[in-house]
Amino acid sequence: MSNPSFNGLRVLLLESRRARELGLIVTSYGGDPMIAPSMREVPIESNAEAVRFTDDLIAGDFDVVIFLTGVGARVLLDLVQRVQGTRKRLIDALRETIVVVRGPKPLAVMRELDVPVFLTAPEPNTWRELLAALDERKSELSLDGLNVAVQEYGAANAELLAGLAARGARVTPVPVYQWALPEDTGPLRNAARVIAAGELDVALVTSATQIVHLMQIAAEMQLTEHVRAGLRRMVVASIGPTTSEELRRQGIQVDLEPSHPKMGFLVREAATRAADLLRDRRRPR
Repeated sequence: MSNPSFNGLRVLLLESRRARELGLIVTSYGGDPMIAPSMREVPIESNAEAVRFTDDLIAGDFDVVIFLTGVGARVLLDLVQRVQGTRKRLIDALRETIVVVRGPKPLAVMRELDVPVFLTAPEPNTWRELLAALDERKSELSLDGLNVAVQEYGAANAELLAGLAARGARVTPVPVYQWALPEDTGPLRNAARVIAAGELDVALVTSATQIVHLMQIAAEMQLTEHVRAGLRRMVVASIGPTTSEELRRQGIQVDLEPSHPKMGFLVREAATRAADLLRDRRRPR
């Protein structure tokens, strides 16, 4: 069996935080990466909801706290330290509360803090797996009548909040940070032009917000349909179901999801399949 290789294909990367690392992985598999950072995390500094959540948690008003991201958990702790200086009291309160996490990153943060975790959602770590895992352990934890806080990231997850409410929980969303366009949108604008011109072969998308921001820039440039058409000529690889849902909502096909929702798997499996998928995509009908 041949080694995975992009064989010189041009690969679009919309990743921001780990752009350099992802670009090196693509290069190691024979790809030509084009890096266009698409987002930045903006903490909500004067966050009344987060401050109120901290007060209520320390007062014992929450039965369950759900952490959806590792970054969000850290930002919340740092924000509390700056605003109130109550980091230790917050950690102590978490140790007395049922903590649920969506995946390995918030789990790692809780382990660092020595906070017990009742449940971790299995891969691909979406809200669906989280709700299903809670259902499986309903005999140990019924949400009916419980006060449940949900650490959010960027935008509210309406489906998760509705699912928790449908199970009888009294749900309090806790927004921690927002997603914004990068301060320098030049690379993203250039990517939109290059996609519209049909000069890229593969797109690796690692979050739903990446594609939202790309299409936002495309709209500002009056290139929406051209960018959408360009993406339809490319092989589009998505990190997992949540990202794939957004891609399809934007009218863009998803050609593959990795066997595990991790960047290394995404790049390797895209390198293995991209050339064949692209050949089929561009074959005359």
